[in-house]
Amino acid sequence: MPWTPELFSAPALERIQEKWQQELETVPFFDGLMTGEFDALVGSFAGEPELHDPVRGRVRGARAFEAFVEETKAWVSRRNVSIEDVERAVGERYGFAEVVLHLDGEVGRIDLPVAIVNDRSPGGRIGELRMYFSTWPLLGRHTNRSPLLQPDPDLRESDVVGEYQDALARGDVDAIVATFDPDGYAREPAGGKYVHTGADGLRAFYELLFSNGGGIPLEHCTVIDDGRSCALEYNVVRWGTTELPPQAGVAVYVRGESGKLAAARIYDDVDPPLGSRM
Repeated sequence: MPWTPELFSAPALERIQEKWQQELETVPFFDGLMTGEFDALVGSFAGEPELHDPVRGRVRGARAFEAFVEETKAWVSRRNVSIEDVERAVGERYGFAEVVLHLDGEVGRIDLPVAIVNDRSPGGRIGELRMYFSTWPLLGRHTNRSPLLQPDPDLRESDVVGEYQDALARGDVDAIVATFDPDGYAREPAGGKYVHTGADGLRAFYELLFSNGGGIPLEHCTVIDDGRSCALEYNVVRWGTTELPPQAGVAVYVRGESGKLAAARIYDDVDPPLGSRM
């Protein structure tokens, strides 16, 4: 996701398809961005371009979007960014993709996990794009983010994803660890070394998360689920006993062959009331 392949020049599309070793239903976000083919990018939107970036905020209109594209390309070059593709799914109404950007930091290479969600119009064009990442790896601090979406009170996640959400809201360590495969893992928004694997690692992680007097109930906004992976856009409103101003995020849950979770990857920038980073 999310760009429309037929809008790109033949040489650009050929390079991208050679990288992926297949014909593509949609052109991945950074692959399309780095072509510099601005008309193809703008033409992929159903209306005027609209994108929400954790640092730049709302980018709306062709002129602002063009500036964003040029700034992003320059940043990718300046920081010597390489892109690791992680997961992507395209649904009828939404699509999402995950990447890890490996880039030059102040004292060496750092990892920046990024998730991109797009609304899809009936014709398959983009309604808007929403990017999610934590500024902790870049700045050493959080940039708390206002909601991008309103909660949907009728939204329900199925099977193990719903069980995970119930346990998260209650602060039930045993129940949430039980939703994972034996070798499953949870990754914090900071990425890098902040990955917790296996029952012992997961237990220690969630005991820390729930150490502020309870669970973390979320306002659920959208769900994209292809049966294997599920992306949930949400607002964080409370952390244990601490009420928080609503803050936007997305998490991606990947089911293993057993039906339990092989992975839970979190993308928000909430400053946890725990004296630790997330």
